[in-house]
Amino acid sequence: MFVSYKWLVLWSLWASRFVRQPTPVRQLQDGSLVRGQYSVDSSYQRYTGIPYASSEHKYRFKAPGPAPKWDGVFEATREHIRCPQSNFNFLPPLLGTEDCLTINVYSPNHAWDGTPLPVMVFIHGGGFKEGSGSSLLYGPDFLVAKGVVLVTFNYRLNVHGFLCLGIKDAPGNAGLKDQVAALKWVQKNIRAFGGDPDNVTIFGESAGGASVSYHLLSPMSKGLFHRAIAQSGSSVSAFARKRDPLDQAVALAKAMGLNINDPQQLYEKFMKMPLDELVSTDIPRGKGRLQFAHLPFVPCTEQSIDGVEPFITDSPFNMFSKGDYNKVPVIIGSNSEEGYYFAGLDTDETLSNLSFERSVELFDLEFPTEDKMKEVANNLRKMYMGDDEISLKNIVKLSRFHGEPYFNLPDNIETDLILKTSDKPVYKYEFQYSGRRNIPKFISGFTFRSAPGATHADELFYLFTLFPIPIMFETEMIRTMTTLWTNFAKYGTPTPEGSEFSWPPTSLALPTRLDIKDQLSIVHNPPITDTVQYWKQLYDEYRAP
Repeated sequence: MFVSYKWLVLWSLWASRFVRQPTPVRQLQDGSLVRGQYSVDSSYQRYTGIPYASSEHKYRFKAPGPAPKWDGVFEATREHIRCPQSNFNFLPPLLGTEDCLTINVYSPNHAWDGTPLPVMVFIHGGGFKEGSGSSLLYGPDFLVAKGVVLVTFNYRLNVHGFLCLGIKDAPGNAGLKDQVAALKWVQKNIRAFGGDPDNVTIFGESAGGASVSYHLLSPMSKGLFHRAIAQSGSSVSAFARKRDPLDQAVALAKAMGLNINDPQQLYEKFMKMPLDELVSTDIPRGKGRLQFAHLPFVPCTEQSIDGVEPFITDSPFNMFSKGDYNKVPVIIGSNSEEGYYFAGLDTDETLSNLSFERSVELFDLEFPTEDKMKEVANNLRKMYMGDDEISLKNIVKLSRFHGEPYFNLPDNIETDLILKTSDKPVYKYEFQYSGRRNIPKFISGFTFRSAPGATHADELFYLFTLFPIPIMFETEMIRTMTTLWTNFAKYGTPTPEGSEFSWPPTSLALPTRLDIKDQLSIVHNPPITDTVQYWKQLYDEYRAP
């Protein structure tokens, strides 16, 4: 009996090392109280699931409402909250709840020693239709160890966040307005967590990178951040803006068996429907089109509506061209082989139907004749595939058609537009590293030997901890990426004086790019592929108005 009790005590003491202890209570600007938990190793404090705004039913399709109030101390320990999103091919078929706007804050323990720390606010990706700010994917350990306060959050997705009917009740871009509400919450409350509201860097990947680009443009975001990092995402990308948002809403109604074209009638029907039915209904993918083109609900250019504050009322290309945006230091880049991830979703069936003509139709291009469009499609097929067939056997070649026009091309276009209209530094990069934490590349079926370089989202796993991957893997690249990113947040340059390496900003006169691989290298006049160059020529000549 005594021996059993002794071992129980010893086991409990050992297990207690893995039980998170409560933090001191923190007071928000409005007087509300929150309490979080220490990390398992007690190196930082974590506050998760704090409501920052309201998206309950009456705010569906609109800008979010105010944050809810609570009595007593809010226990900020809720993990893995999501906004509603489909979970195709898995159970349950739908994840998330309608009132889902929560924020997470991770602060090093020394954040309360006196001087407020730089703040990094991450915007998650997922094609504007899935994802969350959960620490399951975006674990904070690597970044907070560098002496910054990290913030992640949820925003509304899919039709819930991006229905754009051009009417007062559904003007568009509710998900981007959620992001603005999160940034305002940071400005009001981050001091309570040891952060500096006057030193905020926003960063994001894929749809999150496009969101960062949108915040550069929106008057709603002015003054809410001071630096920006756009990873594999741009507002000028074809995937990040719908030119025909009403058509998408009509198509959704049709998929539900409804023949409605009037915006007000669509709104009234969608308001009465259960949100899980709205989000889980899939608009059929157009035959012959790329997988990544199937994103019906994404940001739109809003119409001016009395009584509604718009997020954006002009196209991103126009606003960047005119210099009509929030000018701050930026890091912009993409990965060397973005398309592996999306090509990995293809099957023999989808490839047998793939049409370059049907895919080219979905880019922001307008050709003078049908014959010209077919000529361009044939040119692209020849440039990407040569004389090879479109099949899984040649998927590496085809993958560049998945990646370049959506990611590598737009980041080049946005970089050039900013350089022409801003005097703030722009740091350009390409992530090329292939290591043991390139998780998206491996789950897409590509290996070191069959496919060199890095695919979409690979760099994230060198910035964030991901359960359950051991932290000891790839410690040198983790150190490199987190140092560059947090230095930029702290000093406005990724390589301040005294760094072991110098990454200079790029310019129109001397284009410069950092290639992130086994050995970092600065490339002057960085090369771009023939296909990206051809895409640039197409957009110069045929960009849709």
